[in-house]
Amino acid sequence: MTEPTASSEPAPAAPEDRIVPDTKDWTWVLARPCPECGFVAAEVSPSDVGPAVRDSLPRWRAALERPDAAARPRPDVWSPLEYAAHVRDVFRVFDERLALMLTQDDPAFENWDQDVTAVESDYAHQVPAAVADEIDVAGHVVAAAFDAVEPGQEERTGRRSNGSVFTVRTLGQYFLHDVVHHLHDVRA
Repeated sequence: MTEPTASSEPAPAAPEDRIVPDTKDWTWVLARPCPECGFVAAEVSPSDVGPAVRDSLPRWRAALERPDAAARPRPDVWSPLEYAAHVRDVFRVFDERLALMLTQDDPAFENWDQDVTAVESDYAHQVPAAVADEIDVAGHVVAAAFDAVEPGQEERTGRRSNGSVFTVRTLGQYFLHDVVHHLHDVRA
């Protein structure tokens, strides 16, 4: 995480944290379109992921440049800043998971609790300009990792801590849904 510099001002304080942890198993998006954001995972191949991530980056930056980027639309809904910080971390986590899948046979992924991370990393009080830079860097890294997937690697597997099994293909689909869905959440 980048610390605020003397020239950057911290984001305004977020309202009392009333976010309800997301306990849904979103792997259902691999089998059917998302009714909220319209994403159709089955149409995504690993070679689509890198370009789609890079295309999302200017939209994230624009959302973070809004004067109200740190404001929650409701006390129980993350602000664009919080969603962007989450997506930055999603980029990092999925880059690590993809690397494991490409270098190990059927690795088990370390558990990652997004809600705990949001609180411990204090997403609500991060600096929007710093998060914009960090999401750009992390996005380019994970995009390049998906660009480097070779056709023979698409069916390599990995397992989440809850037992969900992914192939490189389905990991990319699941991952990209998160990015697209949160752009929809912040109306970017």
